[in-house]
Amino acid sequence: MTSRATTTEMSPAMVMADRSSPREHLNPPPSTPPKDDSVPNGSPSRAINNATPRAINNATPQSAVKPSPGPAKPRTKRPNYNEIHRRPLPLNVHPLPAFLPHNPLSIVRIAIAMLSHSLWPPKSQLSIHKAYFSAETQSIHVTDPESIRALWEQGFFGTGSLSRSEPQWLDHEKRRRGIAASLTSAEVTRNRREERQQFKLERARLQIETIEEQLRREGKLATEAEPDLDAALDDPRDPSQDENAPTAPVLVRDAPPTLGDVNAATLAPESTPPIPNQEHLQLSLEEAFFLVYVLSAISITLSPASIDLLSSPSLFRLLATHSTFPPSTSPSPTQNPTHNQSIAPDNPFLLKYVVYHHFRSLGWVVRSGVKFACDYLIYNRGPAFTHAQFAVIIIPAYSHPYWSETEERRKEVRGKGGRDWWWLHRANRVQTQVMKTLVLVYVEVPPPWDGDREGKGVVDVRDVLKRYRVRETVWRRWSPKKME
Repeated sequence: MTSRATTTEMSPAMVMADRSSPREHLNPPPSTPPKDDSVPNGSPSRAINNATPRAINNATPQSAVKPSPGPAKPRTKRPNYNEIHRRPLPLNVHPLPAFLPHNPLSIVRIAIAMLSHSLWPPKSQLSIHKAYFSAETQSIHVTDPESIRALWEQGFFGTGSLSRSEPQWLDHEKRRRGIAASLTSAEVTRNRREERQQFKLERARLQIETIEEQLRREGKLATEAEPDLDAALDDPRDPSQDENAPTAPVLVRDAPPTLGDVNAATLAPESTPPIPNQEHLQLSLEEAFFLVYVLSAISITLSPASIDLLSSPSLFRLLATHSTFPPSTSPSPTQNPTHNQSIAPDNPFLLKYVVYHHFRSLGWVVRSGVKFACDYLIYNRGPAFTHAQFAVIIIPAYSHPYWSETEERRKEVRGKGGRDWWWLHRANRVQTQVMKTLVLVYVEVPPPWDGDREGKGVVDVRDVLKRYRVRETVWRRWSPKKME
């Protein structure tokens, strides 16, 4: 087992890195998809099972395993994700003109652009989206349909409340009711998997037929007539016409017609009522604070009816308070969230946001990893393009001398940051099975910094983030079979 570690100091003013820049510290090993040349269980004859592998390989030429072309099934055109997700973040970028050394006029163009930007500063935000805090779900809700699409298409922020990931409930509902709607990404993936599964079944059937034919020529397979199960299943005769067939009572129920039985073409456009969108976008606490503090792309209130916007220090303290279940305090919506509540230096929201801010600043797309038993999944471009390459697990590190000064402090932190080898093997094995590289991110926890706020409750977020350091350690399973 090998490991590689890097150390980074956190700063809220980190510049967004270019997505084309090399990231050598997180390059996954090249993986080869498993070959699927096996024949499914349940072979039609015992002679096939007793045949030697050499005879089977010799009896299966390369040209015989290819299925017949048949009529080509028209494939549904996939959405142009490169155009849909052309903006990596909900920001407007105004680059300067290119400098051409052989063209002196390019210097004039750059000077004019800089002068115009200084006199009339362009807006970086396309629009500021509105959201509100939900204490019941411990998340941030966005209900405006345009804001939902914008936040998802420009950075893959949030999760649909009625969908697995991308907010697609309305498209699914339209298709269920027979109304024309474009295929969602989940439906495109499901259709592609069904086509691949059908191809594998057809290939396995041709392999079995070729093996049977070869074994019949060699005399290793009996040629006596066997019952044709396919013909029996396809027999159009009604078993009720047989006099010797036992009779059984038949229960007939009056089933109401479903919406899928109604032909959508016969419905007039004015007869189809509009379908209200019942889905909203849920932002995690880390995503919401990143959009407010770093990008200034959303504004958050305490309730849908409130008009008082939360500032970054107030939102920071509110989210840190509700990062645990049950919350450390339960303030009512009418109370000021900047109440004097001390924040622990190893607060779960603070540790997760430090890591989220770190990877987002490097240009990665960060999503929740609860599906794969980790804290985060990081993508190169986003879930619409490729699978996640890395799985991130956050581990607090108490290496500061403050945590080892007294026995009481050492006992307090001994169970928080410690992990045994059995845990590491389990976590690494799970991520290896799903073709992901495990990244252990150690967050250096500073001494308590929120003990002397004089009752004001104002947090200097910039100063707080500077106190934390991040160390990345990439773990991979070492196998001697893969060594050259």
